[in-house]
Amino acid sequence: MLDRLIQWDTQWFLQLNGLNSAWCDEVMWAVSGKLTWIPLYLFILFLIIRKYRWKSLVILLVFIPLLVTASDQLSVLIKNSVERLRPCHTPEIQNMVHLVRGHCGGKYGFVSSHASNMFAIALFTALLLQKRLYTLLIILWAAWVAYSRIYLGVHFPGDVLGGALIGILLGVGFSKLYARTEKAWLERWLFFREPEKRSPAH
Repeated sequence: MLDRLIQWDTQWFLQLNGLNSAWCDEVMWAVSGKLTWIPLYLFILFLIIRKYRWKSLVILLVFIPLLVTASDQLSVLIKNSVERLRPCHTPEIQNMVHLVRGHCGGKYGFVSSHASNMFAIALFTALLLQKRLYTLLIILWAAWVAYSRIYLGVHFPGDVLGGALIGILLGVGFSKLYARTEKAWLERWLFFREPEKRSPAH
């Protein structure tokens, strides 16, 4: 069964990776770049700050860095445990892989850190902002970035799907953790807050 899944994954990869063109190479290279999306990240931060005000400091300074770190480290741990070669390192197909700028990446590819990180950010922020249009667009964005890894020849579709699943689970989990932490902190703050002093009656 596993061999059959790997065979399907390889065939799917070759079909998707084969849909390439010179102009699309540069587009997908930019889509996959980390610095490309800095304006988007800043816009997301703006949306969070506008909705949560002072509470956004907790989100920005604690939860988002923890989320990205957890997603990235978990992906690396799985890569080193599973040891599935990237398409561009797989001897049976490496001569058929379309690579952009000759970049292949590390030896192992399951799971995709890009997919894990993007979907973690997408789900976490979507659950925070709770806007239907934002949710749709941010998930499409995460899927686009994830697909770019297949196009660039550095990940099989299974790598991307595995990374996306981890990102979704982490995004949902961290959003629930944030909600509980926020509620507990606010309740404690309200409980221990000193009662307001009233001026003595004259």
